[in-house]
Amino acid sequence: MSQRLATGDSAPDFTLNDAQGNEVTLSSFRGGNVVVYFYPAAATPGCTTQACDFRDNLASLGAAGYRVLGISPDPVDKLAAFAGNESLNFPLLSDEDHTVAEAYGAWGEKQNYGKTYEGLIRSTVVVDGEGKVAVAQYNVRATGHVAKLRRDLGIDQ
Repeated sequence: MSQRLATGDSAPDFTLNDAQGNEVTLSSFRGGNVVVYFYPAAATPGCTTQACDFRDNLASLGAAGYRVLGISPDPVDKLAAFAGNESLNFPLLSDEDHTVAEAYGAWGEKQNYGKTYEGLIRSTVVVDGEGKVAVAQYNVRATGHVAKLRRDLGIDQ
């Protein structure tokens, strides 16, 4: 299992392609706060619930000074379809070789229906304007996660 990040750690910089094939680099967001959330697979029920929850809360997160980036091991074309189908209004990034997920501690052993395998661990890391980890949450639940994150960040509902 990859090493999990903790509050105060330097957030590993990365450059990944978004759903339109454009490069997005974490360090380009310096000076502002970024919610980086990792989800296992686009267009699956839990991931759709979580993505739509971020979509529906994006204005209030933005007003509080937070940008949102979603990262999954899906290819760009699948991300584009997912973003279009769900009217997602924030960047979805493709991490097909799961290098970024590993660097963030979001890749490792999972259990599902009694089977153990390696995969993406639903996780959220909030990076502050200095590039440091402000919040690191692992094994989060898709449903209700954004509301919990808002409470943890002190953002009014």
